[in-house]
Amino acid sequence: MQWPVLMVQARLSWRLLLTVPDPDPVHNYLITLTTYKKRFTRESQTVEICPRMESSRFYFFLFALAIFASPALSDLLLSKVDRRIYLTSHIVRISSTLKVENAGPETVSEVLLAFPEQQAKNMAYLMATPHEGKGKVKNPVVALPVEVVNPKDMPPALTFFSVSLPKGLAEGGSFTFDVLAVFTHALRPIPEQITQADIQLVLFQDSAYYLSPYAVKAQSLTVKLPDSRIESYTKLESTKIHGSEIKYGPYENLPAFSYSPIAVHFESNQPFAVAQELVREIEISHWGNVQVTEHYKLVHGGAQSKGEFSRLDFQARPNVRGASAFRYLVANLPPRAHSVYYRDEIGNISTSHLRGDSKKTELLIEPRYPMFGGWRTAFTIGYGLPLQDFLYESEGKRFLNITYSSPMVELVIDTLIVKVVLPEGSSDISVAAPFHVEQWQETKISHLDIDGRPVIVLKKTNVVPEHNQYFQVYYRFNKLSMLREPLMLISGFFFFFVACIVYMHADISISKSSASYLAKQQWEEVQAVIQQVQNIVSRCLAIHDKLEASLRDLYRTGDIQACKAARKAADGVLKELSKELKPLLTTLQSSPSAAQILPKVEELVAKERELQEKVMVKHSTVVDGYEKKSGARDIENRVALQQQKLTALRQEVDDLLELIDEI
Repeated sequence: MQWPVLMVQARLSWRLLLTVPDPDPVHNYLITLTTYKKRFTRESQTVEICPRMESSRFYFFLFALAIFASPALSDLLLSKVDRRIYLTSHIVRISSTLKVENAGPETVSEVLLAFPEQQAKNMAYLMATPHEGKGKVKNPVVALPVEVVNPKDMPPALTFFSVSLPKGLAEGGSFTFDVLAVFTHALRPIPEQITQADIQLVLFQDSAYYLSPYAVKAQSLTVKLPDSRIESYTKLESTKIHGSEIKYGPYENLPAFSYSPIAVHFESNQPFAVAQELVREIEISHWGNVQVTEHYKLVHGGAQSKGEFSRLDFQARPNVRGASAFRYLVANLPPRAHSVYYRDEIGNISTSHLRGDSKKTELLIEPRYPMFGGWRTAFTIGYGLPLQDFLYESEGKRFLNITYSSPMVELVIDTLIVKVVLPEGSSDISVAAPFHVEQWQETKISHLDIDGRPVIVLKKTNVVPEHNQYFQVYYRFNKLSMLREPLMLISGFFFFFVACIVYMHADISISKSSASYLAKQQWEEVQAVIQQVQNIVSRCLAIHDKLEASLRDLYRTGDIQACKAARKAADGVLKELSKELKPLLTTLQSSPSAAQILPKVEELVAKERELQEKVMVKHSTVVDGYEKKSGARDIENRVALQQQKLTALRQEVDDLLELIDEI
């Protein structure tokens, strides 16, 4: 017996040589993957095999051993298999039409589907439906029950699913049904790192033969690619290529567990948009609105970007210097969506476009920067929906009927968490979902809540657009509970205004005989006295300014008599102000409340008197000089020192006034 042998050579090509045992003459399948010349070094160099490729080879070795040592299920056979693999996006969809016949004497009610273990791990969605021929009236699709099973004597390297038929299949009977399998992360970038100017090449691996525990009479395979640019593909017997389609077969009379590996290495610059986590919050308000908020953590899941990024080159030639990046995403919102917003941690993002009609509302969003391989971004989308379009009532219970997954087109979601926030007071809550989800309940406290709002949390991993199906949340809600918040608001305003009225009419002043009231009264009296002292000092300073002005007039006109008259008038006013000041100082000295500020007030009065004396001395000196007909320069020299002292004193007085104001 010959065992599978895997070899990789590097002279600008990889070769995978597989030799397997077969009841027929031994088949040797040669898969040649011509590498992208820009990705590897010169011809004489050897390609280093990564650990992931080595593990893949080891997995295939064990897989081949398992399937060729497994027994076949002889009661059923597949008379015709038509498979179509769609590689037009990063989500791989395999649609198969199976015609099954019962060749055994016993009635059969289920059909087994087999998938390699690694492929089953990447499977996100599996659905089986009865086949409707061409030209027939399309009836509503009724999915056949599908569940994971572990049949006896089957290879552990395979994962089996059981499809329950609508009715038992008797001997000689046949039934045709369609199977749709959706896979994520099934396309591997080769090379795994590219620059901004490179295109993205991906590798897809599968079998040209339909892997089944039943014998297959006739089968064919069609591989649909994004376009006709194919780097390399496995060429087998009866292989044809038509534009962007590769066709394998037809192949006839294949035994159970037939397997012929194929690989397609092709260009795919489709958006590899992967949401590592998406949290959808659906909040119900019985006042007429359903608010949906979606928090995305997005990553480009294609070939990792390496090297520098040039915004200038990208703007100039985006289809050449950014072919592998995606610049926008499209979300198909419900038709009557309103109040749509798109923002991130920085704020609102204006690069979005919204258009709608009677069937849908299309939202086109652009991230703040083009998304290359491995680049990440996070953003939030929110919108409101009319309550009457999604909330219904049946048998005394209300139920929300809304789609489960993201409205984004061709988005893979690694982890999806849907939170349905029900109104406060909801009870008897239940969920009906078309597929399995993890479920638990939380509580959310919002405005005007007392006990909090019940939150139903639904979690699912590996989500694709096919999961965007309607689910229902049932609950009971008393209509009188809707009056709770309005009554709380009315009561709050009522008691507020009552409190205001009581406050305005009640005497809540402190007793006039209390110590605190007396201290407050004394301090107010001290403040009034200090204010009068400040006013008197300010008037004195104004008179000083008038005397200075009379000296300036004397310098200009030489009118000595006018200057003496101004001096005489100032003397009279200053004497009156001095008389007014004395009782005020006496009041402050007798008040205990003024003990802290009294020293500053006394210092202010003393400085003002000193300033007053020096102003008078300067005035007399200048007038005497003019009477003796002294020269102007001689007079200035005589009063220069006095002027310096006056300036300093005036500044001290102003500072004391400011300090007393602060106290």
